[in-house]
Amino acid sequence: MRNGEAVALRTIPSVDIAEFRREIIERVGAGARLVALFGHPQGAKIQLFAVVADPLMGTFSVFSTIAHTSYQAITPACPQAHWFERELWEHHGLLPEGHPWLKPIRFERAPVGVTEYFCVSGDEVHEVAVGPVHAGIIEPGHFRFQCHGEQVLHLEIALGYQHRGVEGALVGGPNKRTIHYMETLAGDTSVGHATAYCQLVETLAGVEAPLRAQMLRGIALELERLANHTGDLGALANDVGYLPTASYCGRLRGEFLNMTALICGSRFGRGLVRPGGVGFDLSPAQIAELERQLERTLRDVTGAVNLLWETASVQARFEGTGVISPEICEAVGLVGVAARACGLERDGRTEFPCGIFRFFHIPVSTYPTGDVFARAYVRWLEIQRSAAFIQEQLAVLADGPVQTRCEGLAPQTLALALVEGWRGEICHVALTDEQGRFSAYKIVDPSFHNWIGLALAMRNGQISDFPLCNKSFNLSYCGHDL
Repeated sequence: MRNGEAVALRTIPSVDIAEFRREIIERVGAGARLVALFGHPQGAKIQLFAVVADPLMGTFSVFSTIAHTSYQAITPACPQAHWFERELWEHHGLLPEGHPWLKPIRFERAPVGVTEYFCVSGDEVHEVAVGPVHAGIIEPGHFRFQCHGEQVLHLEIALGYQHRGVEGALVGGPNKRTIHYMETLAGDTSVGHATAYCQLVETLAGVEAPLRAQMLRGIALELERLANHTGDLGALANDVGYLPTASYCGRLRGEFLNMTALICGSRFGRGLVRPGGVGFDLSPAQIAELERQLERTLRDVTGAVNLLWETASVQARFEGTGVISPEICEAVGLVGVAARACGLERDGRTEFPCGIFRFFHIPVSTYPTGDVFARAYVRWLEIQRSAAFIQEQLAVLADGPVQTRCEGLAPQTLALALVEGWRGEICHVALTDEQGRFSAYKIVDPSFHNWIGLALAMRNGQISDFPLCNKSFNLSYCGHDL
């Protein structure tokens, strides 16, 4: 399959569980990556589906198997399956025998946070527990550090405090609530998730959004990236006590949000992306105002961010902190900024282009060092390239409608959509029943792939580096918990 395509369920290869496991391991070992692994109950059995992405070919391989109560774990030979197999065990009771770290990720069947945590023993070894309640307005998550003095030997992350059962609520849809679930399942990625959903529904309906609508979606997606990357750079500056950039970027993030509000009335882009196109258009006056605001805000962001690169004390804290090697990044399947900061050219807009990105290319921004500096600098590169993309789109915005009729989804079909959100790849997979309603809907937010990266970045580091490392990943609790 290619991104944004659909196939009849009957055409998806079904293999035995041993071959299913072998296919995943061999394909990932050859350079592909596991973007989705999920179960669909079939009476007393579970039908497993795997979606494996081949970035060199720009295609996805989809295959399935039937599992009963247990199977040989994939994780020992393919660490990218680690989180997915824990989810299968927790949600479906399907035991991956030999899984090295089998415990809940969302605490669906147990009180949240009640589990056996990993402990290190020895002279002067101690444990530091942080959260789930944190200072400020922040989502809940629990962090347990095993430390020897200031050195972190191991960090264990417990999530699940925001589990709302979104995927289950989508079954039987789409209906009038569905788009609102998408826009709020990870609120800072409203445009990204709504775009993935709408592209998937359009595929199932056999329609394509008008070109002008695709361009407006691309503008909104990159504005979402600009706002969040700018806010993150300000927050990173704040975490090292560098207030000039922190103060400016905190305000300038709001300027990008206001540009999204200029398009649709919502600073988070809610109401803009809809199946069949977009819910709002731009007038010539709005285009001119957007161009003016973008030029002014980008100039201010450039001045504020360049202060980071020119200040030795900031660089001393960023460089060499929270390092992830390219090998570890590949092994655990990190995505988005975290992967590109390890030097990997991993960007869905280029590898699996869909929508407007089939026609307009954004260069992939990478940096090789895998540390906090790299994750900050990749954000800065992407800010410049996203702004240039938006300016280009506004200058050549196609004429024509912004909406086409989208209804009547194909029955007994699997559809897939992948969008490069500001954190990384967003993958949506849907199965439909005989009436063309969702019988299963799988969402993989980039945070699902990347929380393990934060834990690994802290290994052998200083516990005082945690706020800085945490912000350099800036992962979503609710996007993971769904």
